[in-house]
Amino acid sequence: MDDISFGTDGWRATLDVFTDERVRAVGQAVADYLHTSETAGTVAVGYDARDTSRGFAESLCDVLTANDIDCLLPERDVPTPVLAWTVRDRGLAGGLMVTASHNPPEYNGVKFIPETGAPALPAVTDRLEANLRPASAANNSGTTTEASLVDPYLEHARTLVETDLSGLTVAYDAMHGSGRGVTDRLLEQSGANIRRLRTERDSTFGGTPPEPTGERLGELVRLVKTGEADIGVANDGDADRLGVVTPGRGYLDPNRYFAAIYDHLLTVHTEGRDETGDAIRTVSTTFLIDRVAEAHGQRAHETAVGFKWVAEAMQEHGALVGGEESGGFGLADHLPNKDGVAFALVTAAAEARESFDARVDRVLAEHGDVVQDRVSVDCPDDRKVAVVNALDDRIPETVAGVAVDQVVTVDGFKLLLADGSWLLVRPSGTEPKLRVYAEANSEKRTKALLAEGESLVAPLV
Repeated sequence: MDDISFGTDGWRATLDVFTDERVRAVGQAVADYLHTSETAGTVAVGYDARDTSRGFAESLCDVLTANDIDCLLPERDVPTPVLAWTVRDRGLAGGLMVTASHNPPEYNGVKFIPETGAPALPAVTDRLEANLRPASAANNSGTTTEASLVDPYLEHARTLVETDLSGLTVAYDAMHGSGRGVTDRLLEQSGANIRRLRTERDSTFGGTPPEPTGERLGELVRLVKTGEADIGVANDGDADRLGVVTPGRGYLDPNRYFAAIYDHLLTVHTEGRDETGDAIRTVSTTFLIDRVAEAHGQRAHETAVGFKWVAEAMQEHGALVGGEESGGFGLADHLPNKDGVAFALVTAAAEARESFDARVDRVLAEHGDVVQDRVSVDCPDDRKVAVVNALDDRIPETVAGVAVDQVVTVDGFKLLLADGSWLLVRPSGTEPKLRVYAEANSEKRTKALLAEGESLVAPLV
């Protein structure tokens, strides 16, 4: 049981550790949690396109039904946001999603989604870890029902935009993941012409991790840059994240995408809202969001890394949108969770109103350009806390020749510099690494900040 730990977003591990016995222990922990918290009702158990995922999902159903909890099992692999929306829409007790998201095929994982549809906070996952024990012997007191979850989700998602997409050609890359036949269907049903890439199920993801970053979206970039599509969108393995490609920029940096889509949402989604047009961003996400918010009389709120914190803040502040630099975005009026399927549609609708290239140009002209990057420093998990604590006594007065104005400790150490740039050091929640992020107004300046950040951290490991 010591090998099971819920990190930034659930428990993930390689398949030599992610065994059926341990998965069943997670199922038992969830059953115990639901019973002790007196949360009654059905639990949806979803799974992604990996070869092992359906079997692990069935094992979870076996354990839950043995504990007098009914299960809803999708007929096919589904995106994580489809499962999360189903939990919230149907008033279920919660959901379990078997997925390793963008990790390579030798990984798998599982996450628990409470009845709100938002990611589970530590108050919940700590109780799950405390409840870990071998699964109880089966007594088959609950039942498992298979159903299609995709169609109801698509019917709802189409209501998120009113823009007519006819005449717009969208290239969609599913990366062989669970967005296939979901994101492309949603776009097509909304009027767009679709060019499909990697929409066949392949549990090896074609030999590359299903992560929609620039270096992995070469064919999508080619299609858009040659004019065969107006815009390109891609999902990761469980379709909760989004990558975007434009004709002028190719792969669009997620920070710039977030600023541009927030600018769009402030013009089309704030009318009639009782809540604010505020945005939620993580500590590692660009200050461009703050500038866009301020220009529209709104606020940006900063959280620790992890969409669970973004979702919590979205609900606390009644915010319009939440996002993170890794490509996860959530729309508050839809779901307090990241959703790469819904945001593919929102992105296409924004493109139909104003090209993303023109919108990004305008946003940067109005608010200033930024360049953000990060490096990773290997660090064993059992050294992370000690290294971060040691940094407290080693905060420099200047970084790359510029004075440190403020130190933010929301998640690790973030040094705000006098010229508006910043440097962040934080422990990874999913890998044995420390992350070093930097943002400045030029690539040269960003690289200089990263070099100093790395030299600050590496001797402490």
